[in-house]
Amino acid sequence: MTHAQLVERAVCWLRGYRCGVILSEQACISGEMPDAIGWKRASHSVLIECKVSRGDFLADLDKPFRQKPDLGLGCERFYLTPPRLLEREELPSKWGLLEAHGRKVEIIRKSARNLRTFAGLGYEMNLLLASLRRVEIRIEPQSITDFLKWKNRMQQYNGGSFPSDMEPTRAERNCFLESLVSESEPASSAENPEG
Repeated sequence: MTHAQLVERAVCWLRGYRCGVILSEQACISGEMPDAIGWKRASHSVLIECKVSRGDFLADLDKPFRQKPDLGLGCERFYLTPPRLLEREELPSKWGLLEAHGRKVEIIRKSARNLRTFAGLGYEMNLLLASLRRVEIRIEPQSITDFLKWKNRMQQYNGGSFPSDMEPTRAERNCFLESLVSESEPASSAENPEG
């Protein structure tokens, strides 16, 4: 199995793990270049490093952001390997292990869910912003804001109404925002009887 095939499986696995935004092989200002990283609700990030050989795994352990895990990306961190390449005991503390068995990815060991530090969050933000900037360069002369408002232009071209199979931008679900709102609401949602 090649590294590219493992990265492809990592991206598919992250989609199944409910990550709504996924990047693969994008450089971060810290020097880390995750093979795949995804974000799910409440900005929870999941990092996957793909390793096809033991030598590749051992070299990864010497990188600065592995030596100082508080500089690393990912609330959860996993290695994805071919079957039986690594033993659980070899993994860095609290890292998970995934194995690719054909097209299926199996969880061998779960990751801790709280590995990202404030510094890691800053690096993730840098990674996301740099990726957005690369998108903006590709869609010039249009800005990202204008590009994201294409539904508004569709409404103009359609005589003031949205096409039947399209929701207005304001009506679209934002699962990232919804999770933040639901976490900040009190447990009881009963309305004030005096209101």
